[in-house]
Amino acid sequence: MSRTRLSLAIAVALLAAPALSACGSSSAASDAKEVTVYSADGLKGENGDGWYDKVFADFTKKTGIKVKYVEGGSGEVVQRAVREKSNPQADVLVTLPPFIQEADAKGLLQKYEPEGSTAVSGADKAPDGTWTSVVNNYFGFVYNKKELKTAPKTWDDLLDASYKNKLQYSTPGVAGDGTAVLIQTMRDLGGKEQALAYLKKLQANNVGPSASTGKLAPKVDKGELLVANGDVQMNYAQSKTMPNLGIWFPAGKDGKPSTFALPYAAGLVTKAPHSANGKKLLDFMLARRAQAEVSSIGGGFSAREDVKATDANAIALTKLMDGVDFFQPDWNDIDKDLTSYVEDWKSATGS
Repeated sequence: MSRTRLSLAIAVALLAAPALSACGSSSAASDAKEVTVYSADGLKGENGDGWYDKVFADFTKKTGIKVKYVEGGSGEVVQRAVREKSNPQADVLVTLPPFIQEADAKGLLQKYEPEGSTAVSGADKAPDGTWTSVVNNYFGFVYNKKELKTAPKTWDDLLDASYKNKLQYSTPGVAGDGTAVLIQTMRDLGGKEQALAYLKKLQANNVGPSASTGKLAPKVDKGELLVANGDVQMNYAQSKTMPNLGIWFPAGKDGKPSTFALPYAAGLVTKAPHSANGKKLLDFMLARRAQAEVSSIGGGFSAREDVKATDANAIALTKLMDGVDFFQPDWNDIDKDLTSYVEDWKSATGS
């Protein structure tokens, strides 16, 4: 929601599954007992203990359908699906906004409303039924709790010389969380020009581009970095094995920390080679049992409004978000202007 990879890595969700060649080739029988998922990283555990690991294993046990899993950055998996549009290899695509909107606009997704999707908020699914959130999540930052006794509080704090070569954020337009940095600074600092002026200054401390957000958290935990961007679900899950990792939210001009939802959104790929199996997997991911495990296993937030988690992780996550304001980006507008935003960011930062 892993982000530790700079390029797409192919992995099978079940440990016993054989290595893949071409995923879901066009010659595959439509009734084959398999389904291929292209997904942004974060939901599969480094040690096989993530939400995907549990859900995929349970799905295979129940249906006999093996899950073939391809992972990459939020924009990266969409670009792969674009390249394969004339001969689709994936059945299910999972990515973050605004890349799920991009996938929809490019005709990569077909209409399918999974069982349970009626319990998902209208803001977290497509009006035309082409995608729906399966795990809710929020933008955030991480810091090293050992080296920094308290977390930074504002964006301006990060301009301090003590963060030189000790700060890094993932690349806007490539990583979903990196794109979120651009969105959050535009909101907090008063607009695009103010955000770009700030990020230009921040470049003096920035280590450099990273296609993977998940790769940054281990660096923060080890003290190679003091601060990096991330998201709550992924970083909370990582903190279980990274004791120095703390989560925080920058405050804007009003002095209040804020964030916005970055849900993992899933859709059925247009002309999917195993469309029926893809539908079954989407239904399974949104079923009450799987959604009840989003927090207890994945460290995230259920996409269903009628699933109220009360496990220890859910309680800790609620406490973490206490006092943080929420805002709703206009994802369709961001998708429309994303290319120009990224180009302007590149120009401002010399990236």
